[in-house]
Amino acid sequence: MAKKRHTTRRRRTAYSARFLDGAFPEYVPVAARRERAARAASAARAKGDAYEGVQASGRALTRSAWGDAWCRHIESFSDYASRLPRGKQYLRNGSVVDLRVRTGEVTARVMGSSLYEVQVQIAPCPAQTWAELRAGSTGEIGSLIELLEGRVSAGVMARMTVRDAGLLPAPREVRMRCSCPDSASLCKHLAAVLYGVGVRLDERPELLFLLRGVDPTELVASAVRGAQSEAPKPSDALAGDLGSIFGIDLAPEDPLDVPSPPAAAAGPRSKPKSKPKSKPKPKPKPTRTQQPTPKVKQRPRELPTVTRQQLLSLGLPPGTISTWLRQGHLLATDERAVYRHTTESLQRLAAR
Repeated sequence: MAKKRHTTRRRRTAYSARFLDGAFPEYVPVAARRERAARAASAARAKGDAYEGVQASGRALTRSAWGDAWCRHIESFSDYASRLPRGKQYLRNGSVVDLRVRTGEVTARVMGSSLYEVQVQIAPCPAQTWAELRAGSTGEIGSLIELLEGRVSAGVMARMTVRDAGLLPAPREVRMRCSCPDSASLCKHLAAVLYGVGVRLDERPELLFLLRGVDPTELVASAVRGAQSEAPKPSDALAGDLGSIFGIDLAPEDPLDVPSPPAAAAGPRSKPKSKPKSKPKPKPKPTRTQQPTPKVKQRPRELPTVTRQQLLSLGLPPGTISTWLRQGHLLATDERAVYRHTTESLQRLAAR
């Protein structure tokens, strides 16, 4: 028993010596870290380098499809499991005072016992993987806004975020470095930065494409080209009457818009012939007063619906469909990719 107490005392003495030598930095409470982080941000702002801090609020760190996919992805690797929970705590208490995403790189500053510099290098998306993602998204992405907001089909989102074959990096494509004395491959400061990237994707999802060195507009362009190649030519689709295509009766032209026939050439004036006086018509006999027939108020005619695929087959680009929906020329329905026509949309289709 005495030998065991002696061994324990010797270990504590050795630990204290390493602590005094600076091997283990002192613990800094959360309130003190926040105060230091505020001073560091203020000093950087005074030098013209405003920090871009990240802080999560609420039970869930992320709230968007891209942010959720990023966090689930980094949590799926067993190498990161032991240090990720501490990273969440650092992110929640505002220790990530600066985080910037560039092409192939994430740089950050994390306040711990002191201000640590963090760098995460991520390899660009392989050309073959990006080509397969573009090909697999043909005809399924309507606009860049829908893509960045995550309002795409589940199949597209699954292909973008699948492990080892999507847009998210694999562990072999990631290299991390932190200036803290922790020798672990993933310290709590690095874990906080990885979660901070997911939070930043909530605000700016286009940063994921920037980080992997690809252009998201190429996905939309490929989808538009694929949809147009499968659709018939607009001249063939609109060769018939527009009313017969949608199964409705379009109102005839306004007679005021029809040009009046040209007036006959004026000849020599002639005196108008005097008309014979007509006999006065006899007054009609009084009859029983008839009750006026009540007018039945007709309900406004409800214009037909049209699917997105029908509009694409008529040669309407996906971007124009999104613009018409935003301007109210097409009305959204409860069904997905099914819209209701307006008079404006029918007139514009007829004019194409």
